[in-house]
Amino acid sequence: MKDVIVIGGGLAGLINAILLNREGLSVQLFEEKRYPFHRVCGEYISNEVIPFLKKHQLYPEELEPVPINKFQLSSISGKSLHMPLDLGGFGISRHALDEWLVKIAMREGVDVVHDRVTQVNFLSDSFELQSNSGTLHQARLVIGAFGKRSFLDKNLSRNFIQKRSPYVGVKYHIRTDVVANDVIALHNFHGGYCGVSRIENDKFNLCYLSHRSNLKKHKSIEAMEAEVLRKNPQLKDILNNAESLFDKPEVINEITFEKKEPIFNHILMSGDSAGMITPLCGNGMAMAIHSAKILSELITLNLRNGFDRSQLEKEYENQWNKHFAKRLWAGRHIQRLFGASFTSEVAVSMGKGSGIFAKFLMKQTHGSPFS
Repeated sequence: MKDVIVIGGGLAGLINAILLNREGLSVQLFEEKRYPFHRVCGEYISNEVIPFLKKHQLYPEELEPVPINKFQLSSISGKSLHMPLDLGGFGISRHALDEWLVKIAMREGVDVVHDRVTQVNFLSDSFELQSNSGTLHQARLVIGAFGKRSFLDKNLSRNFIQKRSPYVGVKYHIRTDVVANDVIALHNFHGGYCGVSRIENDKFNLCYLSHRSNLKKHKSIEAMEAEVLRKNPQLKDILNNAESLFDKPEVINEITFEKKEPIFNHILMSGDSAGMITPLCGNGMAMAIHSAKILSELITLNLRNGFDRSQLEKEYENQWNKHFAKRLWAGRHIQRLFGASFTSEVAVSMGKGSGIFAKFLMKQTHGSPFS
């Protein structure tokens, strides 16, 4: 029996696994895909995570993350707001970062299994898991880090999964010379918004969220981009002057921002599995890292003190709500300003007219540095 099984090998899963393994726990991590691979993700991380990552030798300096310190917002008509990012951030692809982290995990002794967990059962005081290969696995604790919307969410009948989500996420890596290297840009279009920022190796990440009605109406991603995204002159300029580095885009359906439970059937959820922030500034990566820091520390302390499952769950739920509940709530409400002509114009105009308002909105979706 393992001390901890982590389901999902994204940022939250990998960092939980690495930190718990360093504390002497037996850790097994399940990730069904083989590294490296792409994920639909904004690929921008707020600098709030840097003290923590450096403290634990997990800051990927050798991957040459790109400093980002400016923000651009455009309305559907192309009217733009430019402002500094007070805290700033850095751009790095999940393709590179996740592979870098899993190599650390494996080198340090984490048992990484490339298989899908299909069933998780809590049996009085431990878990039994079944994987796609048919094998059974046991652990005292299970961390759910399986992302935005997964096969397991459906199997567990989580509350949020019962509600259909209207959003589709699409991502490309591109080369372009019309986007500044130090800017994260958020461009509105009818029914959605598109983030663009630089990552390593002179590439840019272009990732957008669209209401599925756009895709239904125009039948294909290419037609939707031509008829909807290019209505914003800023996006038209980028798309017309971009070289796509993908044969086809990464796509994920039914992205949901509904409230989730940080603990479900005694599974400790981390990262997007516990709650997903609207991608206004790509800050979900920072939240995933922070949630892994909180959870791994609480597990370590609880096990050192004799292991009390109910106390661990109570403390984690309290810490999750303390650090993230307000940010998630704010993100859901701020999102209403985007993806529509009138409200996107209002958001840009208010931001240009009041730096205080713009900074307030930015602060609601970002945290403070932590170590």
